[in-house]
Amino acid sequence: MSGASRQLALFLCGWCVAALGVQAEEHCPAEHRQAAQYVAAVYEHRSILSPNPLALTSRRQALELMNQNLDIYEQQVIIAAQKVLQRLSCMAIKGEMFLVANLGTKQPCHSSDPGCPNDGRYQFNTNVVFSSNGTLVDRYRKHNLYFEAAFDTPLEVDNIIFDTPFAGKFGIFTCFDILFFDPAVRILRDSEVKHVVYPTAWMNQLPLLAAIQIQRGFAITFGINFLAANIHHPSLGMTGSGIHAPLESFWHHDMESPEGHLIIAQVAKNPLGLFSTGNATGKMDPSRSKFLQILAGDLYSAQDTQDVHCDGAPKWSTNAPPTFNSEMMYDNFTLVPVWGREGYLRVCANGLCCHLLYQRPTLSTELYALGVFDGLHTVHGTYYVQVCALVKCGGLGFDTCGQEITEAAGIFDFHLWGNFSTSYIFPMLLTSGMTLETPDRLGWENDHYFLRKSGLSSGLVTAALYGRLYEKD
Repeated sequence: MSGASRQLALFLCGWCVAALGVQAEEHCPAEHRQAAQYVAAVYEHRSILSPNPLALTSRRQALELMNQNLDIYEQQVIIAAQKVLQRLSCMAIKGEMFLVANLGTKQPCHSSDPGCPNDGRYQFNTNVVFSSNGTLVDRYRKHNLYFEAAFDTPLEVDNIIFDTPFAGKFGIFTCFDILFFDPAVRILRDSEVKHVVYPTAWMNQLPLLAAIQIQRGFAITFGINFLAANIHHPSLGMTGSGIHAPLESFWHHDMESPEGHLIIAQVAKNPLGLFSTGNATGKMDPSRSKFLQILAGDLYSAQDTQDVHCDGAPKWSTNAPPTFNSEMMYDNFTLVPVWGREGYLRVCANGLCCHLLYQRPTLSTELYALGVFDGLHTVHGTYYVQVCALVKCGGLGFDTCGQEITEAAGIFDFHLWGNFSTSYIFPMLLTSGMTLETPDRLGWENDHYFLRKSGLSSGLVTAALYGRLYEKD
């Protein structure tokens, strides 16, 4: 057999399910009704791969391998259904489940089609959607491929939205699609789409694009529920799944255990977005410094930041820190070191200027840096980004800034902002031990986009604003 049947087995990536017996609500006591919520489950699957993925295999061997994976899926669906009944016992009369699975599919084509492969068929990286009664309700074919030579790009983008009886409209796309306008952003232009199901085989890349980072950032930016199921293969850098709402996340990231993991969470049918402010107000306490007033939420202006930096406060040096360059995510970032207990920093590249006000309860020996990048990313994909990032460096040398690290001790209260020229900005806030944090405030103010956070639960790994300029790709 050709590579088609082999890929059918190899690309059984992750699956996602969402379930709730909403029609049973009328039978529950009022105090137990969950009319505004449903239960979602995602499974991070440790897929069983071919022992020799480059070798051709027979259809029988491919089906045997695929069925081994499907046996695991079936077990997890049963477990998920049981836990739904445990969490929402008053709806135990009947549990309904929609299921989304990712697999390889093939589609015959004719020689009259100029794009038809030589073997007379297209092969697609496909998500299939089944309703609770087993009906195949839709399918999505991945559009933005990532080193997937066995698969073809569909001639047209599948903008797939499917309807459910328990939470309305869901959108769907796959893995690398999340970084592009089509279909990820386009389907969310439908204001009734409040949920996205997202199978993925994502290889983590810190400090900016770990799986749970981009999943969480996407949920916050668009104010949606994001159900993400990653493949679990730590040896390939693949882990990181979650059920992400704008205000809360339930996630799994494990580079040690060889086993898969099921996540179940109750989420809102109509999620509330993280508040975005253009009119931040608050009472000023004259006893506080202007810096603390800003962190507490008072209005600030560009002049304020200059005053804070230049008023001559004895703790802050007015000497500009050195600017340096270092590679981060294969891009040449311009950075400045973050020294001292508190301060104001500014660093620019092309048209983007990033600003940071910060205060540290205690100093550590770790090196942090504020970095900026405004340009076309060209490694492992081509797309235009604008990034402001506060990151922990891998060591004490400037050349270690941008390296992949997961542990940190530095605690910051900070206000990070930049003059972005796009409205598609994804917040990244990651602390030690691959822990996700929620910004205190986020939004546009004085023509700048900002992220504000105090009271971190653990040492800061990354605080970033990751902007995408789709029209410049």
